[in-house]
Amino acid sequence: MVKSKKYSPSLRKKAAAIAEILDDLYPETPIPLTHKDNYTLLVAVLLSAQCTDVRVNQITPKLFAKAGNPLEMSKLDVKEIEDIIRPCGLSPRKSQAISNLSKILLEKYGGEVPQDWEALESLPGVGHKTASVVMSQGFGVPAFPVDTHIHRLAARWGLSSGKNVEETERDLKALFPKETWNKLHLQIIFFGREYCPARGHDADKCLICSKFGIQKQKK
Repeated sequence: MVKSKKYSPSLRKKAAAIAEILDDLYPETPIPLTHKDNYTLLVAVLLSAQCTDVRVNQITPKLFAKAGNPLEMSKLDVKEIEDIIRPCGLSPRKSQAISNLSKILLEKYGGEVPQDWEALESLPGVGHKTASVVMSQGFGVPAFPVDTHIHRLAARWGLSSGKNVEETERDLKALFPKETWNKLHLQIIFFGREYCPARGHDADKCLICSKFGIQKQKK
């Protein structure tokens, strides 16, 4: 009964209209994190936790110049990794995770990033969101990575009342066609940065908020 109300025809119509706006604005969805393969994508996504994509892209060239694959990375001292990635924040934890997951990839997967949800999520430092990005952007498997930004926008636009990113992901997957998920999560991120930020948001100038009469949220 609750589910029927949440995913009503009017809500689905609203979701479709939002998708149309996003498609018009962002017909192309380049992957924000610079990488050359699924391993470097995995490491970059791990580094992006609580860090901007811009900062990650400034740091990874130096890291990957030293170690651009699991074998090279596993040979680096954890302290050396930590020194390079320090500007990304959480460097002790992230450096240990990068070192450990590189060794696991060598030992269990022949140095390749596995195209498997359970295997990815079992890697050190890799949660569901990181695994979703790799499956989506690396392997082209339909996924809907939901970070705090998408969680915020889905709530602002009335697409989800989820209390956490997991619940928001469930709602968005129910509202949008599966074949659109991989580009849609990027389109939402791009739109949020350009038109619908958390701070300094002008609802009247936001193409989505103004269309649906969404006012600036009070904190």
